[in-house]
Amino acid sequence: MIVKSIEVDNVPFPGMNEYEVSNFLESKLNLQLATIDGKGDPNIQPVWFEYEKESERFYIMTSKSSSKVKSIQSKPDIYFSIDDENFPYKGVKGKGRATIIDNPSRVVAMAEKINLKYLGTLEHPTAKMLMEYAQNGKEVLVEINPKYFATWDFSKA
Repeated sequence: MIVKSIEVDNVPFPGMNEYEVSNFLESKLNLQLATIDGKGDPNIQPVWFEYEKESERFYIMTSKSSSKVKSIQSKPDIYFSIDDENFPYKGVKGKGRATIIDNPSRVVAMAEKINLKYLGTLEHPTAKMLMEYAQNGKEVLVEINPKYFATWDFSKA
């Protein structure tokens, strides 16, 4: 994992180390996914995510027909940001390459992890709906392979 601190007016700002980044990415915050659409315009969408420490990959689940999938298929380079808007502010942003995974067993397994992370149960109506979509092949995984992480942590300022 390549971790850098951000700069504010060309001055390095205190960031997080690898251990702190890894712990931060276990939060229930949304990942803001930035892609380029078919017209060449930027598109930012908040998504639930799972971060796998071992592979250093992010995973999100989305509909096969979503604009995210279409954008990634034509331009797989993406940007992302996960930030806590409560003071003291902290966050992780970066650039990566996204890949669409349409393997039903992997989609269902990751859908379970993501739903448990954000909802705490698979019995919640939203979890049931999303699991049904995954099981019926309506969902795909987006795997994000980050090239680097830039971090900030205002508690260290």
